[in-house]
Amino acid sequence: MSINRIVMAFAGTMILVSLALSQLHSPQWLWLTAFVGANLLQASFTRFCPLAMILKRLGARSGVAFS
Repeated sequence: MSINRIVMAFAGTMILVSLALSQLHSPQWLWLTAFVGANLLQASFTRFCPLAMILKRLGARSGVAFS
């Protein structure tokens, strides 16, 4: 799997987990959803994504998200 797909899968998972935790535990978990969304937004403009950098160091292959 490419770095782009891993980043999208990770972001989607974090959003769904935080939404579930906000319903089951505390509404404060919605801050995690806001953080993930803000990070995705800033990454689209700055092309700086900490998770992508970590994945690259771990040896994940780069590639386009949809081919």
